Amino acid sequence: MHKQDYDNSISQQLGMVVILLMAIGTVFVFSAGADVTSNIELGRFYKYSSLRQLIFFPMAIFVMFITSRIDYRRLGISKGLFKSPPFYLLAISIILLVIVLIPRFGAEINYARRWLRIPVGPVQLSFQPSELAKWVLIIFLAAACCRYNTELKSYIRGFSPICAVIGLVAGLILIEDFGTAALVCLLSFCMLAIAGAKWLHLLSPIPLALAAFTTAILVSPERKQRILAFLHPDKWTDSINYQPSQSLIALGSGGVLGKGLGMGICKYGHLPEDTTDFIFAIIGEELGIAGTVGVILLFIAFIWLGTIVVVRCSDPFGQLLAGGIVMAIAIQAALNIGVVTVVLPTKGIPLPFVSAGGTSLLLSAAAVGVLMNISKQSPKLSPEDIE
Repeated sequence: MHKQDYDNSISQQLGMVVILLMAIGTVFVFSAGADVTSNIELGRFYKYSSLRQLIFFPMAIFVMFITSRIDYRRLGISKGLFKSPPFYLLAISIILLVIVLIPRFGAEINYARRWLRIPVGPVQLSFQPSELAKWVLIIFLAAACCRYNTELKSYIRGFSPICAVIGLVAGLILIEDFGTAALVCLLSFCMLAIAGAKWLHLLSPIPLALAAFTTAILVSPERKQRILAFLHPDKWTDSINYQPSQSLIALGSGGVLGKGLGMGICKYGHLPEDTTDFIFAIIGEELGIAGTVGVILLFIAFIWLGTIVVVRCSDPFGQLLAGGIVMAIAIQAALNIGVVTVVLPTKGIPLPFVSAGGTSLLLSAAAVGVLMNISKQSPKLSPEDIE
């Protein structure tokens, strides 16, 4: 097989896997959004998550296609930090993270101020700055670590400034979104380790990060209750443990082949956040173990194809950026499935490509488009090796 054809094949396979995951998500968001108590008013379609997802799905495919056509090298730092896209994207992300904390601008949903409401005619669009910050930080870390690779070995000149940026972004997110902040810190740690930072340097911020997260838990009664509920799953099943309990009921009642598409009953007011954080439980109820295993296999396929892209890329920036994208999707999927199966404490981490939410879906699709573009360029293997 010719080298270019092989690269295009990997890119196409990545696209097909992601489109299939998004299609599954669209179907099950629509199913989980069923409401027997009211009729859907098509004139106000945007208030219904199931109908919104029907619009986000083709938009995400379009975004993925567009970003796959843009040279990923434009996201690097080639002309200096203050002349590079990552710097300005990071600055915009930080500004939005600050704005969302202001009551006048940030919308409070489920006791958390994580969304900006953007009026567009009669419709109000919701935008989650923490999702943008997560992906922008991945781009920034990949670009900065490759551009200043030598300085990265120095604790004062390289490592500390990068950690300060990570701490600022994670700290702003942590105020209202514990789960995403933890995810950002974990991703940053992994990317710095892959980029070649010294292990002694990597270990130094951990006590400060642990202190910050511990404080965030202790000052929040809700977070403390979630930890206690996770440690005692048999207690408080009618209150704080209600959601994990209903998630297990949904998964268990599905059996091997499930009750059938659209035939689940947990979505009728029994399982909160069934279209977002707990969509995997609805899949398990309606398609059974076969459906959940199928979704997991699709994520494994994505990770496998993404790893091939990382290994074959000869550009350090492309390698680190691709690695960050693959890790972000993989870790987020693992955390969501862990929460739904009650292996991990309950936290609002959506299932990539599957859960309802325009911000997450469109930005994740854009990131995959970048990954697809990387897969088309600078492979390490020759055509003879591929054959």
